[in-house]
Amino acid sequence: MDLKTFELLAHYNIWATQRLKDVLADVSDQDFFTDSGLYFKSIFATLNHLLVGEHYLWFPRFATGTSARLTLNTIIEQDRHILTSTLLEKSHHWLGFLNDLDEQRLAQNLHYQTSSGQDMVLPYAATLLHVFNHGTHHRGQITAALTAMGYPCPELDLVYMLIEEKNNKD
Repeated sequence: MDLKTFELLAHYNIWATQRLKDVLADVSDQDFFTDSGLYFKSIFATLNHLLVGEHYLWFPRFATGTSARLTLNTIIEQDRHILTSTLLEKSHHWLGFLNDLDEQRLAQNLHYQTSSGQDMVLPYAATLLHVFNHGTHHRGQITAALTAMGYPCPELDLVYMLIEEKNNKD
């Protein structure tokens, strides 16, 4: 894997987060906060999990080598609108990080501590890939919940971002 691939994934993460945020603005509070059968129960809790995982655990591990002591179900933000805005804002941080990353780092290992304090060493590139895949996984869960609730579901396939970009250039 090369930096261009990760830049594409970071860009996709921003695009998909924006599209999901737009749809979630029309979801009722009841549906946003109710247990809809997701692993983290509600859309709200799943979005908080994304905030914790991507931005409070993984980003610092990659950017500064630090690891927060947070559980994966920690509620960081109670306000749904601030939550979705924060997710979108923080998704841009990955592009900045990647712009400064030495591509040779991708072939090395990532050393970090888990949330419980256990030392961990994993392949850098594969672990970074996990971060972006993780976001895709949970956005997919949320869109499935939206569909089950009768809401319109945004098309979040990467190819649609590429088509949109191509059409904007033409």
